Amino acid sequence: MKQLYASSLDDQVLPMINDKKHYDHHQKSNPKFAILRGAVTVLTILTLVPLLYFPLLSYPFNPSSPLPSSSSSPSFPILINSSTSPNSLTTSNSSAPPFSIQDDDAVVGQNSVSLEANDKCDLFAGQWVWDPENAPYYTNTTCAAIHEHQNCMKYGKPNMDFTKWRWRPDECVLPLFNPEKFLEIVRGKSMGFVGDSIARNQMQSLICLLSKVDYPVEVSDASKAQTKSWFYSNYNFTLSIFWSPYLVKTKETANYSGRFDLYLDEADPEWISHIHNYDYLVISAGQWFFRPSMFYENNTDLVGCLYCKDDINCIHFGVTYGYRRAFETTFKAINNLEDFNGITFLRTITPSHFENGLWDEGGNCNRTRPFMSNETSLNGENLDMYTTQVEEFKVAEIEAMEKTDGLKKFRLLDTSKAMWIRPDGHPNSHWHGPEDTTKYNDCIHWCLPGPIDIWNDFLLEILKRES
Repeated sequence: MKQLYASSLDDQVLPMINDKKHYDHHQKSNPKFAILRGAVTVLTILTLVPLLYFPLLSYPFNPSSPLPSSSSSPSFPILINSSTSPNSLTTSNSSAPPFSIQDDDAVVGQNSVSLEANDKCDLFAGQWVWDPENAPYYTNTTCAAIHEHQNCMKYGKPNMDFTKWRWRPDECVLPLFNPEKFLEIVRGKSMGFVGDSIARNQMQSLICLLSKVDYPVEVSDASKAQTKSWFYSNYNFTLSIFWSPYLVKTKETANYSGRFDLYLDEADPEWISHIHNYDYLVISAGQWFFRPSMFYENNTDLVGCLYCKDDINCIHFGVTYGYRRAFETTFKAINNLEDFNGITFLRTITPSHFENGLWDEGGNCNRTRPFMSNETSLNGENLDMYTTQVEEFKVAEIEAMEKTDGLKKFRLLDTSKAMWIRPDGHPNSHWHGPEDTTKYNDCIHWCLPGPIDIWNDFLLEILKRES
């Protein structure tokens, strides 16, 4: 390269004077030419020096970034290449493939997209990228809110790689969670999570993410065992969890048989009677709707069942019937509350990842890496449930606009696609001591810290848009 570059310079000069005698005479007799020749020589030296050292520079070069070390993990996001494309999570391979960079644009592009694009881009379409620099966001020693069953660090999950993947939207940047920003947005307000233990899972993730700035005081009503509240006095912010796995009024049948009576046209009073003072609601429900249930309306009318005995004289519905009716009732109840004008978030269903058997038949989730977005997609009952709740959400969103002129708002927290490809983020067997061999593997809840933290990144980004 040096030689070609030098020849190019000579070719510009030598055609003018192609005879050496004339050249020597001209050089001696023309001081202007001597000055020009000197300038060209200096220019040549200045040009060649960087080229001599070019191989020593990494590309793309960023003076503020540390040079990668061969003995440590790369300091920039790395994407997995995979030649396999299973249609569903059916195999049991738990080994992670070698890391490799797909291309420079895929890596550098994350930092080159304007943050302003967040206002328009789809946060929920993207992929998980390797990002060990920022992980973990907290630990079980820095956050006391981690539920014992999601304390995967304590119970020896083999490594922390499951915390080192970060969600990257396809068209914009999703900033790291900013606890100061979150608390400023919700200053003087209140937020309630309504749902099951996975709703609690998200709320505890939020408390841990906020713990870098402030930690709340529990102000729960002792008479309500399943409803908990915390107060951030420095920000006058209240955070609550309302236990309501079906969202509608529910009674467990006699003798605690594991079968539930669902009153599909009545919202659960455990939460609907308390939310009028709240500014934000995060509604979710999912796994409980796979349990045997009897469906009632008008308080006493049996309209059908799910997984009930054949000798019961009623319609035997599939899993989406009760699910649809529960969300329809929930959203209508919110829209009919005259003294609630807050924002309701629907956090979409997150699938379980049992492989090699059902939950009570030795099923596990031993995988150690995410799937890439093109390797698998939502399917089967998980897709049916997701589609059902999103359809009811859209109906409620339109109704809120028409009835309240935009005072009530519905926003989608679409976590399903991102979490479908994270089978590595569950506790599996790491939620109890090794001496207890009677416990099943947990492939439903999420380790803390873990992939579930991204839900609150989504939540903050939407709150920023709203504010």
